[in-house]
Amino acid sequence: MDLTHLDLASLWPLAVKMLVAASGALLIFVAFWIASWIVKALVRRIAAAGRPQRRDVVNLLGTIARWSILGFGFVTALGTLGVDITGLIAGLGLAGLALGFALKDIVSSTVAGILIILNRPFAAGDRVRVAGIEGIVSAIELRYTAIADAAGQRHLVPNAKILNEVVTLTPAAEP
Repeated sequence: MDLTHLDLASLWPLAVKMLVAASGALLIFVAFWIASWIVKALVRRIAAAGRPQRRDVVNLLGTIARWSILGFGFVTALGTLGVDITGLIAGLGLAGLALGFALKDIVSSTVAGILIILNRPFAAGDRVRVAGIEGIVSAIELRYTAIADAAGQRHLVPNAKILNEVVTLTPAAEP
């Protein structure tokens, strides 16, 4: 394109092309945004109809699905605009790999917590022995399980450790 002879007539086709691309990208992102809200609403309905113990996990999965759809829609909209997204995708992959290694223990305990909450091998109030600790389970969180021992101490055991060790359910002591 010769920049010395620019006039409105020569810029008009470029402006129209850019406007069409921007409109298409916006339309694609809005479609993905609507789809993400539909998925989130469906997941909330499924969670409301399901067991109360599993609502938090189902809602967490719905939030993850919603943000994944929005991220995919954003990258797709950028591609529609003509942005070269291969570098962005490679960068996101490397960032994800680095975060995965950096947050390995947190992610493994969180996934183990989800599995414990879904499978319910024990519940709050059960007496258990795990990782050298014997006591009553006071709470099961996403990252750890709280166990109160006979001396009244509260131990926070990472769920990954619980998932990888033998858990013994012991009978409750007689009052």
